[in-house]
Amino acid sequence: FNNVVKSTIFITDMNQFALINEVYGEYFDGDFPARETVQVAALPKFVNVEISMIAVK
Repeated sequence: FNNVVKSTIFITDMNQFALINEVYGEYFDGDFPARETVQVAALPKFVNVEISMIAVK
């Protein structure tokens, strides 16, 4: 995940934000990429979280 420069997190329940944020933080070493988190009504295949990332090398 060292090459990630931006991520977008789609969640169906903003009440889960703190938990998602905690797990998300385990994948980065201090320098977090730009990020946006968006609450959506539904996601494909009935998942609760979808994360999209852009990385450069």
